Amino acid sequence: MSGANKNSPVTGTDAHHDRLVGRTIEAVHRQIQPYTKRASLALRVALLTTAAVAGVLAVTSAAVYLMVRSELEGSLDESLVKRAEAAVQAGYAPSSMSRDDVTLLSVFGIRFISVEGGKIFTAQTRQDIPYDEHEIAVSLGEEKTSQRTARIGGVPYRIVAVQAGQGQALVLAQSMETTQRSLDQLRLVLLTTSAAGVVVAGIAGWVVAANGLRPVRRLTAATERVARTAELHPIEVSGTDELARLTTSFNQMLAALDASQERQRQLVADAGHELRTPLTSLRTNIELLGQATLDPERSLTMDQRAEIMDDVRAQLTELTTLVGDLVELAREDPVGRDPETFDLEDALSSAVERVRPRAPGVTLEVASEPWLIHGDPQLVERAITNLLDNAAKWSPSDGTVTVRLENGTLSVTDEGPGISEADLPHVFDRFYRSSEARTLPGSGLGLSIVRRTAERHGGSVAVRSTPGEGATFVMTIPGNPVVTDV
Repeated sequence: MSGANKNSPVTGTDAHHDRLVGRTIEAVHRQIQPYTKRASLALRVALLTTAAVAGVLAVTSAAVYLMVRSELEGSLDESLVKRAEAAVQAGYAPSSMSRDDVTLLSVFGIRFISVEGGKIFTAQTRQDIPYDEHEIAVSLGEEKTSQRTARIGGVPYRIVAVQAGQGQALVLAQSMETTQRSLDQLRLVLLTTSAAGVVVAGIAGWVVAANGLRPVRRLTAATERVARTAELHPIEVSGTDELARLTTSFNQMLAALDASQERQRQLVADAGHELRTPLTSLRTNIELLGQATLDPERSLTMDQRAEIMDDVRAQLTELTTLVGDLVELAREDPVGRDPETFDLEDALSSAVERVRPRAPGVTLEVASEPWLIHGDPQLVERAITNLLDNAAKWSPSDGTVTVRLENGTLSVTDEGPGISEADLPHVFDRFYRSSEARTLPGSGLGLSIVRRTAERHGGSVAVRSTPGEGATFVMTIPGNPVVTDV
């Protein structure tokens, strides 16, 4: 049956059918894609599920149909070949068969022709049976058998040729009406079941998508509620799947947002409390100057005016510093301005030169080495200045502040009274001031700025202290040492 594989038209038809199915799936995808973009997520999931099921059913139905057709045609070919070979072995040569024999075969749905020398038909043949190079090749001995499908009078026939002697071929053609009816019924069944499967898949996809996306709808409702009411209440988490993890992440985001809002409210409240004192003092002094100007009986001496003006200047300086600290703490960007690479030793030197005039009785003992970091030099210099101001404020008038910068670690040690264990965990909190510090100038924001600066530059700050023995603040910022060419 080697000729069956070579001459059968099934292979080409299968490839064409596969290409047709592929183009159909692509066309369906292109048709539904514009709608899926505008549809809801549940509808998109249902449509895509339906399209996937439709594609699988189309490929499966096509494969079943082609396999059944190939099997039926193969069975018919095998039966015809066996009949033709049996007829040849029984001595029924094409030239010896009468017209009555041919007519008898036609009664059983079999038509007969013979080919001699590849081109001559015997007198007994039916001239309405087509032939081509396949049958000629069999008669010439180039092929043992051949099988193909052709239409005779609008009816599909399966045509088989076998050798019937030297230069002769016996050709049988049998109607495929019964086979075609079976294939038509199979095609109808496959189409019906596929359509039903697509409908069921669509309904099931919609139900599954609607139920599976219920947590997503809850998240959507929660976000809409937050946008509408600004209430940051978490939503209930059910299950352990990806949607449950998404819900958990959303709740964590709400908690972080609520904490941020709480910090903002606390900052505003603390700022209002801290601003009230200098503003009240400024208003009192200004009202006093105004009354002295308008009422000659309440005139002030030059010394009194100078004292009031000095007080106003000090309050304005305190107010300016407080506002600047508040603005710095309110910033949320990782590093302000345009970050650049600079030497931490230079920032330390500038801070020392700024602090020395403000603490004339305190000795600043500095030992440093170069250390390159990437960030905001003004912000870092301000943080170092705050550390030095804090150390100078708590040191005695003839004390010494020891400053060391080594491998990116800056330590500032004072000779003050130290920090109590109760105050130690809170020294970097905003507006926190110990009972001893309330009588000293300051807003309670300087060390908070130090911690914020260190964190913005990827570093950290810590403090260690023993009451009565001073305190040491340690700020570490990652960077690289300065490499000098030898």
